[in-house]
Amino acid sequence: MQILVVVNNPKDWPIDIPGVVVISAREYLRKDDFSEFNRTRVFNLCRSYQYQSIGYYVSLLAAARAHKPLPEISNILDMNSQPVIRFISDELDQLIQKSLRHIKSTKFTISIYFARTVAKIYERLSVQLFYVFQAPLLRASFVCSNNKWHLQTIKPLSVSDIPEHHREFIVFAAREYFDNRRCNRPRREFYRYDIAILANSQEKDSPSNPKAMQKFLRAAKTVGLEPEIIGKNDLGRIAQFDALFIRETTKVNHHTYKFSRQAERDGLVLVDDPESILRCTNKVYLSELLKRHKINTPKTVILHNANVSPVKHQLGFPCVLKLPDSSFSLGVIKVDDEREFKEKVKLMLEESDMIIAQEFLPTTFDWRVGVLDRQPLYVCKYYMADKHWQIVKRTSSGRSIYGDFETLAVEDSPKEVVSIALKAANLIGDGLYGVDIKQIEGKLYVIEINDNPTIDSGVEDAVIKAEMYLKIMKVFLKRIEYRKHGYAGHRVFA
Repeated sequence: MQILVVVNNPKDWPIDIPGVVVISAREYLRKDDFSEFNRTRVFNLCRSYQYQSIGYYVSLLAAARAHKPLPEISNILDMNSQPVIRFISDELDQLIQKSLRHIKSTKFTISIYFARTVAKIYERLSVQLFYVFQAPLLRASFVCSNNKWHLQTIKPLSVSDIPEHHREFIVFAAREYFDNRRCNRPRREFYRYDIAILANSQEKDSPSNPKAMQKFLRAAKTVGLEPEIIGKNDLGRIAQFDALFIRETTKVNHHTYKFSRQAERDGLVLVDDPESILRCTNKVYLSELLKRHKINTPKTVILHNANVSPVKHQLGFPCVLKLPDSSFSLGVIKVDDEREFKEKVKLMLEESDMIIAQEFLPTTFDWRVGVLDRQPLYVCKYYMADKHWQIVKRTSSGRSIYGDFETLAVEDSPKEVVSIALKAANLIGDGLYGVDIKQIEGKLYVIEINDNPTIDSGVEDAVIKAEMYLKIMKVFLKRIEYRKHGYAGHRVFA
């Protein structure tokens, strides 16, 4: 990837870094040659990003040229928006209070150079602010009122704004930043685009096992995508990629959602998108959505403190209680009588203002239909764990025991199962979903729609094997091509 550092005057940039080209803003804006550059990252270090200034146009034209500007116009606008700054201040409140608690004055300023700051004590705060506002050089100002610190302003810095005694540090920070960026790494010619795969090898119930992850990497390379597995500390690198594939269990109040939001802001093709995460991870939302579109589900009541009593008449016992953001059978319990019901509901309502109660539908297996790009991808039967009512049984020691499975070819699966799964998944979007369905005496019930379905080697891929991973990566390639060039690419590399 070509790296351009754009400044008002190249003489202001004191750092010589191999592979980094320093040019003036006017040269970048006026030379048509730059329009032809592919795979280019533009670090905009102009003195001002004010509306219609030279710095503003550098980021604007970089986006139009399909380069990757830092900062983007959206980041520039965020820095000038007090509501956004207040929101970020609230989001980072715990870290802000912890970082600044020892300061005796009522005002404080941090200078942030490529995510680093001179005083190591403020480095975590600096990194988080850099991740949010995505400008190479920043100055954040804080004020303390009523014994609480707030982010007041955050502004970009130009090279000329850097104090003389910070010059040596910025040389270190810039070199470290560029040296650690994968975009400087030599690349093989046939990899046209980059895809980041967010995963956590330590996650207990990961959506993909290690063998599946290796198959994703091979499939990406086969279609011409250069893959890299990234972790939760790589949020600041997202803009370097063309696509993001999340293979870590998603939650809204979690780094996976932050990655998705940042990728969306940076214009990446992504699975899962933020809207899918928001919709699928909340069972209250799903219940209302499926009900409104007349998709058959188990009898369901959305519980809150004012409507607990009638449930025994509406659902009877046993019934199932679910926290809105439950996943992998965690936060899902079966209660057998009224005493247990009241006890568990009280505890769950302390955790969430609304929970789900559903009639208990005992079956020997659940259908799972994987859906991608509004098309069926795989069909599985997940059988209940031995002597248990769920497909996963968790022991007191924390061990997970799974039931058996059976994977079917999509074309050999019951049409009505695939049809209801598509109808449900298409209400969410065109991403990757897993629709769980129960079947009782020929009647189908949609249980939930998962935004991050399990794809394990030897299970979901048991029928179509390597083609499963190729299909997913071809969708990424098609969407990247469309986003960049307005057409869908289908060329596959051997």
